[in-house]
Amino acid sequence: MAEPRKFRVEVCFSPEEFDLYKQEYKAVVAIDVLRATTAICTAFQHGAEKLIPVSTIEEAREYQGKGFLVGAERNGQIVEGFDFGNSPYSYMGDFVKGKTLVLSTTNGTKAINRAAKSHDVYIGALVNLDAIIKQFIDHPTDVLLLASGWQGKFNLEDSICAGAITEALINSRKYMSDEDSTIASLFLFQKARDNYFGFLKASSHRRRLRNLNLNEDIKYCLTPNQTDVIPVYREGALVNLAS
Repeated sequence: MAEPRKFRVEVCFSPEEFDLYKQEYKAVVAIDVLRATTAICTAFQHGAEKLIPVSTIEEAREYQGKGFLVGAERNGQIVEGFDFGNSPYSYMGDFVKGKTLVLSTTNGTKAINRAAKSHDVYIGALVNLDAIIKQFIDHPTDVLLLASGWQGKFNLEDSICAGAITEALINSRKYMSDEDSTIASLFLFQKARDNYFGFLKASSHRRRLRNLNLNEDIKYCLTPNQTDVIPVYREGALVNLAS
């Protein structure tokens, strides 16, 4: 008897490479561990109803003018004139419950919007790692793990998170992969798995955030499985898959 078809899981290191992969997959998991997708998961954990990801500051200001709660971050810092950036701690509290939020970030929201034009998009991070893994084991499909990277370039933390998802999906025996980017992410994760914080100590974005005195954000973002929410993109906004 022939073995059942295995689904594909692959890793794309940057949105700049997305067009090289996009035709082969039904679903995309957008990953921006430090810090956009972590903040998005945190917002839904605290009861946000919707979150609209926008790519530009101009779009963010338009929503702000309409009375929305709007966060905007560039280069790790809150953009002047906005109430918050992409720190997960900014999305904790009753003020987000039942609200529609808007967010624009340097990398993560751009990656989400790029993928959402043609694919089902899910939000992944270390904070909801096991939930994302369970979703794709329980509902297998060809999935691309899209690292948001840093300004179009490779970064470590998103690739390590993608490697963690890859290992679990392959171990389920429902998935296979053959891209070198996926193999590299898997190896990175296997090296980092016992100490994400230590392994990423020298990473460029961790240094960048540390220089902005954001160590608590880093610790939170690198602590796995703090929530089981899975934000998904539907009709122009992210919502909680469970809602």
